[in-house]
Amino acid sequence: MADSNLQRSVTTATARRLATTTKTAPQMGSITPRLLLKLLPWVQVSGGTFRVNRTKVELRKNDRLPITFQNGVPSFTAKDLKAIPLFSEFDDEILHRLVSSFEAKEVEVDKLFVEEGKDKQRFFIVASGQAEVISKGPHGEELRIALLGDGEYFGEADLLDEQESTVSVRAITPTIFLGLKLKELIRFIKDVPDFRETFDKAVDKQLRLKASVNDNGEKHIDLVSGHEEDNIIPETYIDYEENPTEYSLNTLQTVVRVHTRVSDLYNNPYNQLEEQLRLSIESIKERQEWELINNKQFGLLSAVNPAYRITTRYGSPTPDDLDELLSLVWKEPAFFIAHPRAIAAFERECTWRGVPPVTTDLFGTRVILWRGVPIIPSDKVEVEGQYLTGRGVGTTKIILVRVGEKNQGVIGLHQSGIPGEIAPSLSARLMGLDKFGVASYLLTKYFSLATLTDDAIAVLENVEVGYYHDYQHRNKVEK
Repeated sequence: MADSNLQRSVTTATARRLATTTKTAPQMGSITPRLLLKLLPWVQVSGGTFRVNRTKVELRKNDRLPITFQNGVPSFTAKDLKAIPLFSEFDDEILHRLVSSFEAKEVEVDKLFVEEGKDKQRFFIVASGQAEVISKGPHGEELRIALLGDGEYFGEADLLDEQESTVSVRAITPTIFLGLKLKELIRFIKDVPDFRETFDKAVDKQLRLKASVNDNGEKHIDLVSGHEEDNIIPETYIDYEENPTEYSLNTLQTVVRVHTRVSDLYNNPYNQLEEQLRLSIESIKERQEWELINNKQFGLLSAVNPAYRITTRYGSPTPDDLDELLSLVWKEPAFFIAHPRAIAAFERECTWRGVPPVTTDLFGTRVILWRGVPIIPSDKVEVEGQYLTGRGVGTTKIILVRVGEKNQGVIGLHQSGIPGEIAPSLSARLMGLDKFGVASYLLTKYFSLATLTDDAIAVLENVEVGYYHDYQHRNKVEK
């Protein structure tokens, strides 16, 4: 019995000390495909700054009004109202009085705020929520004129029209509207005698300006067309923006520290310094993709013109929503960018409708296509409102871009040929050794992003990622 407890050979634990194990290089779970970096065309910026020259925009799209809530009550300022062109000619005192005449009203889902042919409500602002402006088509069908979200407004040009409304406004989520009551408006016009005259002049000015520009707000070029010989050929010129946008290269840096004793003695089978640099570079590139999407100065989301921001109709991203995006960026769209959960939500909607999207291979990654345009995944398009587990409900965005300098699209900016370069616009330089024998290496990445024209990028907002169809429930209902 005692002999059975005696050690008869070398144990595995002891033997492993003399054996060479098969091992992997260090793995990092945060590494992603980073397809955005691969699909962007990169332009060399030798001077460190890139200037985007554009034709002069005479009529810019209106931005959303910033609505603030205090104790649940929405409000905005006279300065915000003055940003709307039709109110820009009024002095602050009149605008303050006008702002105070707005009244908030909460409307439940599928309820009307304005009814076509009955109400005289004209100008309104969506303080929070979503609403659709609808009207009857020539064949009696219901047509959607506009889909409005937070801070968007409608009907300012018809503010003083006393006829019944030609549209209906319906809430598609619980919505808070800010509107002028007709009685308040009539009283306001009586108190300010020249209000109507000033407003009508502003409307006429705006209509004349709209007639003189194209859909992008640029001045029409005077041309003549025809076969008559006595036509006078018009003279014209194309004006440029006086203060063009300039993009300076952004910098990402970190210092990697490796003890010389480690790098001297423990380099088999993997070089310690190379692995430290490799993993640090992977982290830099992950942050680079985040900056390209979210940076407040040059990121994709901050570059979207208000006219190219749309919202989902039902929360979940539907084929109709992506088709609407494609109608905005219709000149050679390159790819969509979306969080993986947004892509999954879109695929669920496609499955529900019986139109599963096709897939393709992109740099070794399987991605889906919609209307022939790839939808690339990126967890850098953030989901807001998730639970701590990261699997709860939340909303995100889906971006659509056109790329390339010749296409007047979105381009990446970098500068290759920098000192210590180990990859385009990425350098690693030895900073020296400290008194403990620790070597320091400076890693630097220079990059930026430029959007050459407004119609090169559009975004779908309020994309809900947490909705699932109950097929079992549907089958019960059908039976």
